[in-house]
Amino acid sequence: MANIESLDISTLLTGYRKQTFTPRDVIDVVLERIAQAANKNVWITRIDEARVFEYVTALENKSVALPLYGIPFAIKDNIDLANVPTTVACPAHTYIPPHSAYVVQRLLDAGAIPIGKTNLDQFATGLVGTRSPYGACQNAFNNEFISGGSSSGSAVALATGLVSFSLGTDTAGSGRVPAAFNNLIGLKPTRGILSSSGMVPACRSLDTISIFALTSADAARVLNVVNVFDAEDAYARKNEKVLAFSAQQFRFGVPNASSLKFFGDAEYEKLFHASVKQLEALGGTRVEINFEPFLQTARLLYEGPWVAERYLAIKKRIETEPETLFPVTRQIISNGKNGSALDAFSAEYKRMELKRASEAAWESVDVIITPTAGTIYRIAEVNADPVQLNSNLGYYTNFMNLLDLSAVAVPAGFRADGLPFGVTLFAPAFKDTSLLALADRLHRAGVSQTGALNTPLPAELFKATTQRDEIAVAVCGAHMQGLALNHQLTERGARLIQRTHTAPHYRFYALPGGPPQRPGLVRVDNNGAAIEVEVWNVPAENFGSFVAGIPAPLGIGKIELADGNKVSGFMCEAYAVEGARDITEMGGWRVFLGRLA
Repeated sequence: MANIESLDISTLLTGYRKQTFTPRDVIDVVLERIAQAANKNVWITRIDEARVFEYVTALENKSVALPLYGIPFAIKDNIDLANVPTTVACPAHTYIPPHSAYVVQRLLDAGAIPIGKTNLDQFATGLVGTRSPYGACQNAFNNEFISGGSSSGSAVALATGLVSFSLGTDTAGSGRVPAAFNNLIGLKPTRGILSSSGMVPACRSLDTISIFALTSADAARVLNVVNVFDAEDAYARKNEKVLAFSAQQFRFGVPNASSLKFFGDAEYEKLFHASVKQLEALGGTRVEINFEPFLQTARLLYEGPWVAERYLAIKKRIETEPETLFPVTRQIISNGKNGSALDAFSAEYKRMELKRASEAAWESVDVIITPTAGTIYRIAEVNADPVQLNSNLGYYTNFMNLLDLSAVAVPAGFRADGLPFGVTLFAPAFKDTSLLALADRLHRAGVSQTGALNTPLPAELFKATTQRDEIAVAVCGAHMQGLALNHQLTERGARLIQRTHTAPHYRFYALPGGPPQRPGLVRVDNNGAAIEVEVWNVPAENFGSFVAGIPAPLGIGKIELADGNKVSGFMCEAYAVEGARDITEMGGWRVFLGRLA
């Protein structure tokens, strides 16, 4: 068996490219580790070994340039994987989805290998990891302590070295608290930039899929793959290009002293103040801020009508089979039944007032730092007082999606008993990449190991993965997603960034020959039309090999898009369309193929 100490993504991809080991070697190691791992109630469904190796076999015919080639990952069990049960930690609610969630399918297409579905607080309601009929998930460092939730199994699977990254979800802190308690990076992306198609909702208007990783660079790699607009998701948003803040010189906010709470945990308090000093040493200028608008917003999440969204998500089950719910989960969600439309509008007005008040902070700072949680509890303590202690854990997290913020949880040290501590860096929406860059610097300043296995942080810095040169390429035919030649893009690590149309200056033809049949796009001065295209970002180092494979009469030129931007794209020499079928009126290649069928 191959000697593979760390499963971080950069180490595995380097090993594959150097042919030090293969995906089959890595999966052998993963399955052996799982077989030998202590039972911490991590998994709800493990994927059959034979099926895991089907994914491995499929990779043998694909390019090692795939962005997540041979990378094992885990999926929180409220996110669909085709033909594998989704339980949401409620056995009576189990169903088998025919298709994978949009985000999961993106990962599979990028070469990642799913290992299993992980335990969670039932219906993603809780920050503790104990509210599951599949057992309380135990902390990666100490079995007596909580793992954090609701994405409990996803965090512990990663921290104990069973996968390279994992998916969670985050409505109130479920992708950050488990990261802090298990020494992981926990990225809560800007709400809406990751599709929620194929995810069982908790609060649909607030939910987001989240990413657990060993490093910021790994989180960025995964984000680059899944950050694609999904028009089928009504809550999806296109990732806006906003002004980044510098990870070298920045202003950071710290809550005023009266707002900080550590619930009697003197070590967490000391570690937090040490993290603040580390940010100053990294080039940050500290600014004390009024934290009260954030805290008041946090209280709206469970004290206001947003609990009604949780009730609506499982309305039929809680009304007809309430006994199938975990008792504390049923208690919390039942409170959402009695809210009125008046309550909802009143709370929404209050949220917007608080959002406006909170915006004053961003006039003086680029980023804010808080503890991810003020303390950590033993499982027995949470079982004795499940509601209040869970509420304490949400003190620094519950406001985040209500205020439309981006956030990343960062490992930041250890208590004397060996339990990890983490902080959260957060900023306005669409600042995800800037946060990851700063998180990487703070991570390396505060700790030296990844997860719970004492493996050192890999040498690769965040910059190496997030500032790669890419070339935007518009495709209009067989290279479009799901069509015959799309693999020529995906094998080179290209990622789909936009579905759009050209400016109305083109004629479109079905060229003779094939298979596969190809279209020809020709710019004209008169009688042009807008033609459907996809825009893919191709890594610059792979652009040359992509262009070299394009046969005459096609070539790469500049195509004008509907928004006026010009990108590289497939053009056809004018002579070649003589005698070709003019399909301009169809508006795109997919329509043409559909009519042929």
